[in-house]
Amino acid sequence: MTDIIPDAMLDFIDVGEGLSARRIAVRSRRGQGPGLVWLGGFKSDMQGSKALALDAFARDHSRAMVRFDYSGHGESGGDFADGTIGRWLEESVAVFERFCDGPQVLIGSSMGGWIALLLAREIKKRPGKASLAGLVLIAPAPDFTEALMWKNFSPAVKKEIETKGVWMRPSDYGDGSPYPITRNLIEEGRNHLVLGSAIDLGCPVRILQGAKDPDVPWQHAFALTHRLPADDVVLTMIQDGDHRLSRPQDIARILAAVAEIG
Repeated sequence: MTDIIPDAMLDFIDVGEGLSARRIAVRSRRGQGPGLVWLGGFKSDMQGSKALALDAFARDHSRAMVRFDYSGHGESGGDFADGTIGRWLEESVAVFERFCDGPQVLIGSSMGGWIALLLAREIKKRPGKASLAGLVLIAPAPDFTEALMWKNFSPAVKKEIETKGVWMRPSDYGDGSPYPITRNLIEEGRNHLVLGSAIDLGCPVRILQGAKDPDVPWQHAFALTHRLPADDVVLTMIQDGDHRLSRPQDIARILAAVAEIG
């Protein structure tokens, strides 16, 4: 699905300086709060079915919404191979500070779930014109570079990454082309691991997880819930759900979780 819902304004902001500068594409719509902020997954963009469904929800309920593409993704500039968790977090912070006002619900899918947790932590550290109303995490993949990639790679793949600096990983998504997993992605990701200690966000959290997810095992979602405070954290296990959670019934559950938070 590539149709752009009218009146979501396209804008660009520059993030970083010198050789690390990149142009980030942002689509935002004005509306009431709490606003919605979409944080997409690894190799995903803001024109995916979940992002568009949320934007349609925001339009129909006169809600503010912001969605954007990380560098190396979609309509944004930069090379995907240069991407790291810290780099994409920096972009997320810049977009949040520029486009968001008042309470916001962060909605993170897969890698975006990790970015949402990191962004929420940054928001708490640096109060501004926007604040945190809650998180909706869809098949969240915190620490995936270490826990789901590096620890599961074969010795041969690890050696290739360590010696060549990159390994081309086969893909079942998109056009099926292999994509780069860089040594920098793995090593820099270690600076942002969150599952080793408590994650105190001070807001409601809703997690939706497919039991048949081949990319992010349901046990990973359980590990995350154990790191979150017990109050107002709800994990919904979708027995026949896969990683995408893009079926109409999955979208309906995501929208219901957003509506529940506010």
